[in-house]
Amino acid sequence: MRDTQDFTPALGYRALTPLYDLAIALLTRERTWRRALLAELDPKPGERILDIGCGTGNFALLIKKAEPAAAVVGLDPDGQVLARARRKACRAGAEITFMEGFCDAGVLRRIGLVDKVVSSLVLHQVPLAEKARILATARELLVPGGSIHIADYGLQRSRLMRWLFRIVQRLDGVDNTEPNARGILPELLRRAGFAGIDERRVIPTATGSISLLGAYAPVSKGT
Repeated sequence: MRDTQDFTPALGYRALTPLYDLAIALLTRERTWRRALLAELDPKPGERILDIGCGTGNFALLIKKAEPAAAVVGLDPDGQVLARARRKACRAGAEITFMEGFCDAGVLRRIGLVDKVVSSLVLHQVPLAEKARILATARELLVPGGSIHIADYGLQRSRLMRWLFRIVQRLDGVDNTEPNARGILPELLRRAGFAGIDERRVIPTATGSISLLGAYAPVSKGT
């Protein structure tokens, strides 16, 4: 069984978790990429949407506010940030299901298939094999034709973005973050069986560039 502590805490260190929301707001142009990601996600009434690595619940709350009739599930292995997420949802009167755990085969048994998967600022924190496994599991979780939407540090195209990205690498580790900086995410989506893979926007920030990627689960082979 996987050790539930086997993950990188928010901002790389558990002691920094209380500062997570402030740091993301100040250093990543949060409003810009979250709004763009929400527009790409385009939640609809009745859809089941899984937020992988939901953290303190900010994006899950945005989804629910944009479409109250969507069923939103937030998944994260960190019980400390989930406690914050639940408090936020309670204060907002938002009905969101928050689950503690990893994105693995157990998730499918617990929640079943979903229409859309979203993930923000998660994949850069985990080892390469874990990135691939998360995306493969996401593919299995999606109904045919369902979509995945990612906002994360992607290919760092310029010397400046590369230099700024060192801030993230110091916090989350070079081994985990370097594949993202080299642009591995589209290839990992392809290997996981997704189609229509597209980097839809690149947003420069004070900590490197954040890429918005989208793809869908084919309805059948070859589509």
